[in-house]
Amino acid sequence: MKYRSLPGTNLTVSEVGFGVWSVATKWWGVSDAEVGKRLLRSAYDDYGITFFDTADVYGNGLGETILKDALGDIRDKVVIATKFGYDIYNLPGERKGHSELPQNWSKEHIRYACEQSLKRLGTDYIDFFQLHNPRMEAVHSEEVHDTLDQLKKEGKIREYGAAMGPDIGWEDESIAALKRPGYAAIQIINNILEQDPARNVIPVAEQENRALIVRVPHASGLLDGTYDPNKHFDKSDHRSHRPLDWMNAGLEVVQEMKEKGLFDGKERTIGQLAIQFSLYHPSIVTVLPNITSEANLKEFALASEVAPLTEEEAKFIENLWVNGYNKRLAQHMSNTQTKPTPVLNVQ
Repeated sequence: MKYRSLPGTNLTVSEVGFGVWSVATKWWGVSDAEVGKRLLRSAYDDYGITFFDTADVYGNGLGETILKDALGDIRDKVVIATKFGYDIYNLPGERKGHSELPQNWSKEHIRYACEQSLKRLGTDYIDFFQLHNPRMEAVHSEEVHDTLDQLKKEGKIREYGAAMGPDIGWEDESIAALKRPGYAAIQIINNILEQDPARNVIPVAEQENRALIVRVPHASGLLDGTYDPNKHFDKSDHRSHRPLDWMNAGLEVVQEMKEKGLFDGKERTIGQLAIQFSLYHPSIVTVLPNITSEANLKEFALASEVAPLTEEEAKFIENLWVNGYNKRLAQHMSNTQTKPTPVLNVQ
């Protein structure tokens, strides 16, 4: 495992991190808590993963307590990121499907959420505290920033940032956060099949010397070899909300990359290529694949050790996107960006 540092901080993270949502929610992956704990511990013990990203909303706290159970005795050896902003403490009723929860950015809620996360994590400090899917108002809020700065002074958090998106429009918010002092890193979506708007965010991160954290590197299974076009996902699985045309278009892209020789399943798998696509950029310090088994934990963790993308390979993948390799995919992305609907609160 290789490691990268967040500029301007004392935080160093593994190039491949662990997105805890895959072992703490019903939307994807592991439903057995004991299996989840074993995967989390194996990530550190066997593969050197030191960055674990969770949120208070994952399993209504389970995403934090599971980290305490799995990694509590090595707390000082790992970097824990969690998120706040969704008010899971005053819900008016039962949540319906994947509908977005109400947000609360008041100083009272931020402090309360921080204290509750500290208790669930079994720790007295949070390494990286993130606004969860903030709108522009929250990104610029002086009350939010003053509260977070005070929590830093008190030693309850080491650094703070924001996890952006996914379906509320997040390009402008990301750029604004990167240009504003205080945010140590921004978490974004980036993968071979969803290069916008990250392509506009990455140069800003480089200019401002800020870190980026990438999630969804495998595009809901299209870039890790697990997507079966003949399989119907359960409604509880967030992939069931993906348009079929988008999924089929992605398979065409995978085939084109295979024919180009970008992966062969041995020296580099499609899943490892997808991770290396983001790690090609120095400003991206860690990538969070969806880990649901020992097999893909090993495959994804080893992506840090396989040959990185060459400039030629990176340019080929970029050109696939720039040249509009599939009209259906391009049209879907256009519709998503011009008509954002806050219906999914994933990761």
